[in-house]
Formats: sequence, C-alpha cells, structure tokens
Amino acid sequence: MHGLTLPAGGEARRVLCIGAHCDDIEIGCGGALLQMQKNGGKLTIDWVVLTGEEARRAEATAAMQLLVEPRFRGELVFGSFPDSRLPSMYGELKQFFGTLRARCQPDFVFCHQRDDAHQDHRLVNEMVWGAFRDHLILEYEIVKWDGDLGAPNAYVSLDRDVLERKVQVLMQTYGSQRSKDWFTPETFQSIARIRGVECRARQGYAEAFYVRKVVLEAGG
Repeated sequence: MHGLTLPAGGEARRVLCIGAHCDDIEIGCGGALLQMQKNGGKLTIDWVVLTGEEARRAEATAAMQLLVEPRFRGELVFGSFPDSRLPSMYGELKQFFGTLRARCQPDFVFCHQRDDAHQDHRLVNEMVWGAFRDHLILEYEIVKWDGDLGAPNAYVSLDRDVLERKVQVLMQTYGSQRSKDWFTPETFQSIARIRGVECRARQGYAEAFYVRKVVLEAGG
C-alpha cells in the first residue's frame, strides 16, 4: 500500500486539533501526533477543547503536555460550552469557530468524524467544515457503546512504542475516566491493531481517519 508523508517536505506545518471533550483528541489522534513528532520536521500543534470543568481541563492540559513536546507546542484553548449540550449553543459555537478561524491558519485539521453517534461530536464536525473550507480535514473516530465505528479511508501507521506511549498517557492523566468499562488499555490497543491490519502497518498498529476532500497537485 502506497502512502503520502504527513507532514511532508521541509516547510513548517501547523496542525489544529479540535475535540468536543477533554480526551477526544488524545483518543482520536494522539498516536498520529506522537508519530509525526517522532518523524521530525518543523511542526506546530494547536489544541482546542470545547467543554470541560476545571478538573477535566487539568487532565487535558497534562495530557497535551505529555503528548506534545515543548518545541512542537502551539496554543492550548478551552471553550466554555456545556458538556453534552453543544447543539443548544449553536449560535455561540458559530461565533467561537469564526474567531478560531481568524486566529489560526493550520495546514490541516483533526476533528470528530461526521457520522459520530454523539451529538456534540457531530456538531463539532459541522463547525469545522464551515470554518475551515480550504484545509485538509482528517476526521478521527472515538470508540463507544453506540457501535458507530465504520470504514475509514485514511491511516497513520504507528510504531509500537508510539501506541504504548499514547495508551500510557491516557491511563495516567484521565483518572476521571478510568471507572468507565470501555476506558482501558485493551480497548485502545485493539482498535489500533484492527486499523493496523486494514492498512498493513509496518509494526501492526495504526490510527484511522475519514478524509472527504483531498486536492492532489502535480509537481512542476
């Protein structure tokens, strides 16, 4: 299977990661972020979380600092929206994303996938597509009891140590989530192994994404 290098070339790349809740980014694309840092290059990672009380924000801050090396860190931004009730804040969200678009010029964006079963996740996807119309958008998946995992069409191959680091950070920082029966190392390892099989990853693990629009430019 042939692939594209992400980020590619010697130019500086800015990555914007957006999550509805304080662990979504880590679960959905934490491995990809670690792998990109490991592969080197000029990279800045911005991190935006829309909901979360003080204790959850502290967990997300710790996780971001463990997953993103200081030289790669951009902005860490928290919204003040109510968890599980984002659709009731539609107008305020539109304004927030308009401001975010004005202050941030990413090369590509990580966000929730369009068909996610959680209403907050779906609305974040809608807002991202409305605000970042000229960007490569990679939509990540979040495993949940709703059973909404689908057939993604883009993959980031993960080294074994990268996956281990991602899982370690999740379990170390998110004490508030460890009582949930799905929030286990086995869950995150299993999804990564399945996605690794699908893309024939070199070390057997991967994170998967949905990419709906890609512009390929021929060199010249």
